[in-house]
Amino acid sequence: MNIPFHKPLYDDDDARALSDAVRSGTMVGDGPLTHRATAMLAELLGVPHVLLTTSCTHALELAMMVLDLAPGDEVLVPSFTFVSTTNAILRERARPVFVDIRPDTLTIDVDDLKRRVTPRTKVIVPVVYAGVSPDMDAILQIARAHGIRVVEDAAQGIAAEYNGRPAGTTGDIGCFSFHETKNYSTGEGGAFATADATLAQQAEIIREKGTNRKQFLLGLVDKYTWVRTGSSFLPPDGTAGLVISQLGKRAGIQERRKQIYSRYIDAFRPLEKRGLLSLPVIPAGIVSNHHIFHLLLPDEAARNRALVFFRAHGIGATFHYLPLHLSPVGRALGHAEGEYPVTEAVSARLIRLPIYPSLTDDEQEYVIAMVKEFVGL
Repeated sequence: MNIPFHKPLYDDDDARALSDAVRSGTMVGDGPLTHRATAMLAELLGVPHVLLTTSCTHALELAMMVLDLAPGDEVLVPSFTFVSTTNAILRERARPVFVDIRPDTLTIDVDDLKRRVTPRTKVIVPVVYAGVSPDMDAILQIARAHGIRVVEDAAQGIAAEYNGRPAGTTGDIGCFSFHETKNYSTGEGGAFATADATLAQQAEIIREKGTNRKQFLLGLVDKYTWVRTGSSFLPPDGTAGLVISQLGKRAGIQERRKQIYSRYIDAFRPLEKRGLLSLPVIPAGIVSNHHIFHLLLPDEAARNRALVFFRAHGIGATFHYLPLHLSPVGRALGHAEGEYPVTEAVSARLIRLPIYPSLTDDEQEYVIAMVKEFVGL
């Protein structure tokens, strides 16, 4: 049997969405499909301002540009995240200050976060991991007490919730992904979301190459011109068509992912009780989108053996983030082993299993059987 780690859900509806976009004769950014997609996302996220971007990476870069970071400013961010989160900070010549994670949810550790706040801290970037938000209430309390902005990296957060609110919408800005590995895929693609009209207006200017073209189109100015440093983060209208098509399948996608996730949990709970592995944790108040299913094995050696074992048996299991503070860039910034012990331990022990809507019951049963065989049952 050959079971890939991930398989995006593309169907005839998606093919028609792309075909319709091409036939419309309007494939440039900010076309009619973009307007429909952003309205759909604004309703889903419960925020008034949503801008589609070419990727979540660009959404994060847009957020850092909007907040006018300067050299010497500090941004608190978990070391357990994808490189885009920190690249966006470094591109503005600010300094990423890493924070450790919790061992249960694998999200930012609020106690460690508190210790790392300084007068130079301008932004906190909490990361939604596997559809599970960190303790945003505590993070916002810290941020508001110090006048710090909060940008949620919710690349994995679409259709998840935190205390009754869509994940990624509790802070000042939320950044989302439609990469092919995500629950809803446009191949590449992302979104910037905010409830702050001033931030939204500045984001529109930056996304339009630093011009006030949006105000011109709305008739607010008689001509548009260059008003600040910007870039081109606007995706073509075909991407928006895929957003509409993919989100139209939201209920079915989420239900199937939940079924697969729950079946894994039920199958592996006895193994956890015997101390053979640890399962993911979804705290009270969190509605996960079940983006990832991971296991934590007893140590790095066991995890590495598991990767070889599953590969030999045709299962596309894989590890996840390597600690950013131990990367070549992180070490160049002055970091070393032992600074973030939970991040290091989790990264060494974590393995992700296949979870996607087209995974069949028989395929999942085979994955479950191989996990049990690996641990000696």
